[in-house]
Amino acid sequence: MSFTEYPSKLLENAVNEFASLPGIGRKTAFRLVMSLLKRDPAEVEKFGESIIKLHREIRYCRICHNLSDGEVCSICSDEKRDKSLICIVESIQDVMAIENTRQYRGVYHVLGGVISPVDGVGPADLKIDSLEEKVRQGGVSEIIFALSTTMEGDTTNFYLYKRLNKYDVSISTLARGVAIGDELEYTDEITLGRAISNRNPYHQ
Repeated sequence: MSFTEYPSKLLENAVNEFASLPGIGRKTAFRLVMSLLKRDPAEVEKFGESIIKLHREIRYCRICHNLSDGEVCSICSDEKRDKSLICIVESIQDVMAIENTRQYRGVYHVLGGVISPVDGVGPADLKIDSLEEKVRQGGVSEIIFALSTTMEGDTTNFYLYKRLNKYDVSISTLARGVAIGDELEYTDEITLGRAISNRNPYHQ
């Protein structure tokens, strides 16, 4: 059977929805849908309800912009974390990657992307104003730039440095154990952990 011809419109609609997700081709989408059809109806309902509940109830931490079940995420609300140390990351996936190293005990600030004029992303599209406000209020001793080692990441680092170096705060960046051009979330845990532990002062 061709994967463009389906015996059921319901099946085709379901495949189309799965195939709309990033990284999911139509063949993979078809296999996922067929797998769901073989499951117990109660399991399928639980699966669907979890997705609906996620979309309706997931929140962004009002402090760091990480995903959260409540107003403040579990990292920002953890009294054992060093609130004077803020690690700047591009995405929530990067928070998870760094947490998996178990080498960092500070907190985070999720920018929501990097400056990329080609993609139409400028400073105003990122969570930069709230970052500067944190630093301006005091209590922050060090900012760690942990953005991907790409041209866009370096451009964002430079812009942030220009915004933040007027404050009494140390600014550092990951050690170059992370290869040039690498995205942080795909860096192995050992390399990423060492890059955090051996971070360097940031210079223009």
